[in-house]
Amino acid sequence: MVKLNILFIINPISGGKDKLRIPDLIDANLDRLKFNANFAFTEYIGHASEIAEEAANKSFDVIVAVGGDGTINEIANKVMQQNKILGVLPFGSGNGLARFLKIPMETAKAIKVINNCKVTVIDTGTFNEKSFFNMAGMGFDAHISSVFAGNKGRGLSGYMKLGLKEVLNYKPQSYRLVIDGQEYLRTAFLISIANSSQYGNNAHIAPTASVSDGLLDVCIVKEFPIYKLPVLAYEMLSAKTDRSNLVEIIKGKNIRIFRASEDAIHIDGEPFFMGTEIAVAVKPLSLNIITPDYET
Repeated sequence: MVKLNILFIINPISGGKDKLRIPDLIDANLDRLKFNANFAFTEYIGHASEIAEEAANKSFDVIVAVGGDGTINEIANKVMQQNKILGVLPFGSGNGLARFLKIPMETAKAIKVINNCKVTVIDTGTFNEKSFFNMAGMGFDAHISSVFAGNKGRGLSGYMKLGLKEVLNYKPQSYRLVIDGQEYLRTAFLISIANSSQYGNNAHIAPTASVSDGLLDVCIVKEFPIYKLPVLAYEMLSAKTDRSNLVEIIKGKNIRIFRASEDAIHIDGEPFFMGTEIAVAVKPLSLNIITPDYET
């Protein structure tokens, strides 16, 4: 049997979890009859992308993101460009894409998924040419990502506390959307463009989303009184937003979003600033990723 060369790119700070033992755990569970394993730790923002690009240009067949959705984004970009195979060991705060793909949160079990090496081809999206793999958006969640950017070490609880503080002062914005030629005028608390169904931690904004249907789900969270925030949280955690009076979901391929001024956006949870016009598109079946044996 010809062994595959596999590189594990480990983000030591994602999710606030210690990963120094990850190489030992991989050594104990990885099928060495199938793989030649190598390891690399990231040292700064963007380093995962640099390592992945170098690895993809060399003899590595499989490149594994050990981290959260942001780490996956950096690595998957290079994997997709070089038509390599992506693996995931979930170690983020939310792990939205991994949870949607049913990749186990327990590391030893996730390594066994890699051992089986079942490759699924999934859709990806672009936000003004920046690729995303799970979720991108604007409005309140992008605002929180931007404010929280310098405080990654506080973890999920800190993120939630900050969100509850900021939601009291956040003002919904006006948007014009053109989705596959149809125009929509909306005032929205946030707009999420979903490839998978969830942000992470099983908070589903797009319960009927598929990563293999050639469509993106445009999720418009409407302006709502603050006392309905628990209702929205319940609907997300119970995957019922497609039946919600607070959320409108429109599926599409080519999407343009217009807003009054430059502002924050997020791409797989990482904050950026973009201008008043944002072009969104789907790239059908463009990423090879190892998943459990199930249908997406």
